[in-house]
Amino acid sequence: MEQVSASAQPERTPDGRYIRIGGRRWRATDPEIPEDAAARLRSSLMAARRGVKAAMKKGDAAAEKRARSQVHSAKVALGERGTPWWEESLAQRRERWERGLATGEADRPDEEHPTP
Repeated sequence: MEQVSASAQPERTPDGRYIRIGGRRWRATDPEIPEDAAARLRSSLMAARRGVKAAMKKGDAAAEKRARSQVHSAKVALGERGTPWWEESLAQRRERWERGLATGEADRPDEEHPTP
């Protein structure tokens, strides 16, 4: 997977809690998440976003609702939603992303992990 150069990284606020994209401020991913775990969480997030798109294309409201819930769960695990990561202890933060890894990988759509 290609790494994004430092110059292509979004601008961070001085406190590091937010990034700016297109003039909008977004909560930054928890910087304490190990890169391998963060990559797995981002992968779950992207799979869930693809699930939202596919469900909307099919007009499947139930599948869309499930996929949107998976998007939310991945965002919470990354620290981008829910209790701000800077208000949690390191133990709480670790527990949040580990729980997110466990549920995110279990919730992946069937095409992401087909049965043998």
